Amino acid sequence: MHIFTQIIEYISNLAIPVAIIIILLFGYKKKLKLYEVFTEGAKEGFNIAVRIIPYLVAIFFAISFFRFSGAMDIFKAIINPVTDLIRMPGDVVPLALMRPLSGGGALGITSELITTFGPDSLEGFMASIMQGSTDTTFYIIAVYFGSVGIKNARHAVGGGLIADLAGILMAVFVANLFI
Repeated sequence: MHIFTQIIEYISNLAIPVAIIIILLFGYKKKLKLYEVFTEGAKEGFNIAVRIIPYLVAIFFAISFFRFSGAMDIFKAIINPVTDLIRMPGDVVPLALMRPLSGGGALGITSELITTFGPDSLEGFMASIMQGSTDTTFYIIAVYFGSVGIKNARHAVGGGLIADLAGILMAVFVANLFI
């Protein structure tokens, strides 16, 4: 197993430099002006970043308001009978609520759960699975839809939240299965 780990580490160390060299060679073969193409792409990326700033500010404000107003604690107390029924510790509820909103906020909650309960605890294991099996739905929609000017998300929000719910429920199931 040790040799396998060394091979994976070697491949990982080479992946980015090799990808950059391949891109440069491809551009050279196509006779592209690489520096100009790069700066044009960087300029476009900067313009997209400027367009999405208002969406990001709105999301971060809403998240902070929800957490610091005490609404998160109230919601946790209300939903506790349901979480007890599915064997989800109440301390993991804030993570399940935060994950669709903010990756940074969710990572902070996960870190707090692992520090408090330990990585091998039910809470730590469940939080780790949730981090990997759910996504920041509202952030993604704000960034991607905002960057191209789409104002009506239609079914994207519902579909994303259903996927998040499936990830949360599977995290609860798998964590309880193995711990």
